[in-house]
Amino acid sequence: MAILRVLTYGDEKLHSRSEPIDGLTPDLVRLIGEMADTMYAANGVGLAAVQVGVAKRLFVLDVDQVAENGQKKNPRRLRVFINPEIAWTSEEDSPYVEGCLSVPGVEAEVYRPTRIRVRYRDERGEEREEEADGLLARVIQHETDHVDGVLFVDRLGFAKRQGLAGQLRRLRNERETVVVPADLAAR
Repeated sequence: MAILRVLTYGDEKLHSRSEPIDGLTPDLVRLIGEMADTMYAANGVGLAAVQVGVAKRLFVLDVDQVAENGQKKNPRRLRVFINPEIAWTSEEDSPYVEGCLSVPGVEAEVYRPTRIRVRYRDERGEEREEEADGLLARVIQHETDHVDGVLFVDRLGFAKRQGLAGQLRRLRNERETVVVPADLAAR
């Protein structure tokens, strides 16, 4: 299992738009596996390539590991999104408290459309288009924001951001790259 270093808030790379991927290569397949290992070890539900310092339009997610009560389940269903583009969003939106591996210790309520349609290529390079709602729609939007250079805290209103200013300033000043804690990496 390869655990990658996750860039944190304050790293300029997180605010850069990622480049499209031209095709599947052995290096890309390896990166996907390492991103999955990192996401699971950190107990995340999604991880974009830019979060591990690779500015490519790629993310992995697994929302099926989360039960209705918010607890983790054992079955894993990794999904891979290459060159994702959100083609449509519903007019209806809803709030949800989001967090992010790149903004550790910070959570905030973010409004997002409740339903979306996304186009992407899967781990075999096959073109896909699907509609999503619930947690899947939310995570796809969150991770697509990452490949577009947007963090969830960028979507917060002025008052909410001001409430988090101290935490964000601390993260920016640290400008360190976090590593999954040793007890998680040893699993």
